[in-house]
Amino acid sequence: MTPIPFLHIDWTTIPKEEHPGTTGASFWQTLQFDGLRVRIVEYSANYLADHWCQKGHIVHCLEGSFISEEESGGRIELSAGMSYIVSDDLSSHRSISVTGAKLLIIDGEFLKDK
Repeated sequence: MTPIPFLHIDWTTIPKEEHPGTTGASFWQTLQFDGLRVRIVEYSANYLADHWCQKGHIVHCLEGSFISEEESGGRIELSAGMSYIVSDDLSSHRSISVTGAKLLIIDGEFLKDK
């Protein structure tokens, strides 16, 4: 990874990119660095991700609530102030939000199995 100098982020200046779900949509504001991605992601009401994800993430719920569903059948609801962490390829998961949510999501090379 390339070192990152002190960086002030004004998220209001980062454009939102829409990603349609099976239902609803997510809106991503993304900063990409060498080996690191930092995002604010908002889920609309009635959001269901359109895929099962195997990528590792650090996810922190800033507002609202969502369900992290595992393809194996597990489900956990996270609300504002709650987080989860998973490394690459250790879970097949997707997000569901009935009322909408706003998340801080960090992922990158440091979550790969060496």
